[in-house]
Amino acid sequence: MIPVELLLHAYRHAVFPMAMENGEIAWFSPDPRAIIPLDTFHVPHGLKRALKRGRFEIRINTAFEAVMQACALREETWISDVIVASYVNLHLEGHAHSVEAWLDGKLAGGLYGVAIGGAFFGESMFHEVTDASKVALHALVERLRHRNFTLLDTQWLTPHLVTFGATEIPRLEYQRQLGRSVDKPCQFVDLPNDS
Repeated sequence: MIPVELLLHAYRHAVFPMAMENGEIAWFSPDPRAIIPLDTFHVPHGLKRALKRGRFEIRINTAFEAVMQACALREETWISDVIVASYVNLHLEGHAHSVEAWLDGKLAGGLYGVAIGGAFFGESMFHEVTDASKVALHALVERLRHRNFTLLDTQWLTPHLVTFGATEIPRLEYQRQLGRSVDKPCQFVDLPNDS
């Protein structure tokens, strides 16, 4: 298991771990780095419709490990048993969080990541029901804005993330933003399992 202190140190220095095919843990610091600027988060038409329908219930930190396990269920994954155990431990220590979309009492989609100061490091998302992960991402952005976070890191740019306004910035600029964010007195949650 990766120690909590090592994970937090890595994130504070623009580095994060991923499991390789052989099970080894490798560390990455992409250049350029992808972020979603919180002030220009884009809500695509499909997400607007999903939000208007209001089908999903958003919960925070009620099924953290289940979210991680669901994110790992794909043909190629960097979320190994070691990664799961390490981040569940980080969650139990109050640093990793899940945003979950529930439908009819079942986990329909969600995401997880790490919060340090005013920075949130998005790790992975999944959906079992159409639009569930998008609604969870919207809920994350609203929460970060409401709690005065200043950085939403998505690590690498994907076509899916571009639809929400994700962009790439040079690693040096990312490190500047990171440095300003991690020492901000922000709280992702006030109490365990708050919503």
